[in-house]
Amino acid sequence: MTENVVHLHKSPEPVDPDASVTTLTVVPDAPPVRPVPLWVRSGRAVTAAATADGTKTTVRAVARHGLYTFNGGRIVARRTWDGRTGARYERMLRAAEAAGNYEVAEEWEERLQRFRDARHRRRMDLLHSPVEVAKGAAVGTGMGIGALVALGIVMAINNGEVKDVITPLAATIDFIATLIRIVQIVWPYAVVLGPLFALLGMWAVGSKQQAAPQWALPANVRSGEGEPITPSIVVKALRDLGVPALRNAIKEMGDAGASMLGPITIAGCGVEVDVTLPSGVSTNEVQNKRRKLAENLTRHEHEVFITIPQAARTVRLWVADSGALDEPIGPSPLVTDETMTANYKTGRAPWGQDLRGDAAALSLYQRHLLITGLSNQGKTVALRSLALWLSLDKSVQFLMGDLKGVGDWAMFDGLASTLIQGPTDEHVIQVTEMVEGAVAEMNRRIQAPPGTVFPPLIVLVDEAQVAFMCPAKDEDKRPYGGAKANSRYFMAVRKIHNQGRAVNVLMWQGTQDPTNENLPKLVREGAHTRASLALGTESQARMALGDKAVDGGAAPNLLRPGLDRGTLVVASDGITIPAGQSSITVRTHYIDDDGAEAITDRAKALRDGVTTLHAIDRSEDRDPLADIASVVGDAARVRTKDVLTRLSMLNEDAYGDWSFTDLKRVLDDAGPDIAYKSDGVMVVHRDRLTRALANRDADGSASAE
Repeated sequence: MTENVVHLHKSPEPVDPDASVTTLTVVPDAPPVRPVPLWVRSGRAVTAAATADGTKTTVRAVARHGLYTFNGGRIVARRTWDGRTGARYERMLRAAEAAGNYEVAEEWEERLQRFRDARHRRRMDLLHSPVEVAKGAAVGTGMGIGALVALGIVMAINNGEVKDVITPLAATIDFIATLIRIVQIVWPYAVVLGPLFALLGMWAVGSKQQAAPQWALPANVRSGEGEPITPSIVVKALRDLGVPALRNAIKEMGDAGASMLGPITIAGCGVEVDVTLPSGVSTNEVQNKRRKLAENLTRHEHEVFITIPQAARTVRLWVADSGALDEPIGPSPLVTDETMTANYKTGRAPWGQDLRGDAAALSLYQRHLLITGLSNQGKTVALRSLALWLSLDKSVQFLMGDLKGVGDWAMFDGLASTLIQGPTDEHVIQVTEMVEGAVAEMNRRIQAPPGTVFPPLIVLVDEAQVAFMCPAKDEDKRPYGGAKANSRYFMAVRKIHNQGRAVNVLMWQGTQDPTNENLPKLVREGAHTRASLALGTESQARMALGDKAVDGGAAPNLLRPGLDRGTLVVASDGITIPAGQSSITVRTHYIDDDGAEAITDRAKALRDGVTTLHAIDRSEDRDPLADIASVVGDAARVRTKDVLTRLSMLNEDAYGDWSFTDLKRVLDDAGPDIAYKSDGVMVVHRDRLTRALANRDADGSASAE
């Protein structure tokens, strides 16, 4: 019997005997990975920990505060050294000599000598002070003991107790012993806390001055700093400027463009470098790319200045430290130095600082002046600071017209011979007649004998555009404003521009938002010193400074309105301008109204007294005696020569031809000895003149002839 076998698993496929046999290779398992050595793992951990953001922040904080303390100590030590020695004076002396300002250098040398003399006297006094101190201590101790014993005697008599004689003395001794015990208790803590407070003070000084490297400063401070200016950065910025000829030339240069650059030198709050452009690239192609160049240098547009020196195909780049131009420059020396005086002929007005950080001083000698700019950019303050400095020369006379009339020039009341303030047509008429009076004075001076020296007369008109735009006409239908041959203000200014310089009659004008209508071409080109604050367009910049200055790199239209308030672009031979440049940028000092009043008070103290007229008297009938009294003012005595000059300025038609004989005739008729000789000079006595005028008004006894 055959049994059938049932397979529970599927049978494998039959093997074909003719099929080839595949040989399988058994691959052994990979050997186990060797463990990373401990020192490698430790190094990686240390590296990761050292490069972590938290570690970097901690290291920066530790370094920053440590350097704050160290450098703060250096700052305190330097301030102490400057206060105890003449180091500050020597630094300022060297800076003035380096700038070629030898007048300022002489002033600093004189101050240094005064400091040394005072220090020598103090040291000589120290030789005698120990003896004097010992004597004073002995006398003071004896007197104190005597007073205490006397007080004790009084107490003993009052109380009937003999022992009360020494009670005040004993109480004093107990008090001294208590103080000694307090010192003994506090001293150990003071020894520990004293140095800590000293370190804290040095840290505070260093922190305020940010006396630490850039890498150690906080992130919000570091982010405001641009990259340092290096040759490679300058070349890269020029290469990426978008000028094909310049880019191709840099690529073809074997030194990658480095030969184009001169030395990069520190210049004030920035650096300066001359760039010699390759053939085929003009300087104006770089000038027109100022914004892009600034951004390539990681700066704002206002922090890069491009000027054209004398060398051919060369542009001079001045690049400010990031944010440096937004910092104030400090107070004016006119405010801080109450001993400062002025000299119209040889001195220079301390106006501000140039971009290098050097003092910018302006000579005003025989130079007509024009300052313009947009409204509310600091024009009046810049113009006023020059007048404030010049007021400290007592020989200078002022005729002032403020056609804004908000009191910006009110401090010159009692200093200026004429001060007219207001924006109306009537004020323009008054200012025009004031300028015409200056023209008459100029003509009188021109007709004087050759060699006659005249005191400087400054005719200052602020907001002059109001005068040029005035529509009023006189009785002969001649317009006060405008720029035609019959325009009274325009023609008076032109006459002073043409001839006033030779006899020290100078025209200063401040105007805003210049156009051909409110600042005629002949007037703006008649100024020797032209300065401009921020303007809106390049065409206005050309009106303000002239084509030569703008073509040479002057760009007041690129200043930032509101942010660069008080920053001027100046074209003048009265200020030191780097060789090859046609203009210079000046950040002017700000003098507020209180500071201006303090300066004018000093200026008034230098004078005998000035009566300021607030309107031009156009009446035909004059009272000579009253006019003489008005020009004498508050001064006790005034030279007859000065009285004649002031009368001529008061009314040229009435007194322009007066001589000493005419003046003496009126004074002799008024009373005896009003005019007399004092120290060999004929003077007019104010009190006698006032008395004669009062008597005439009372009973008519004084002649009004």
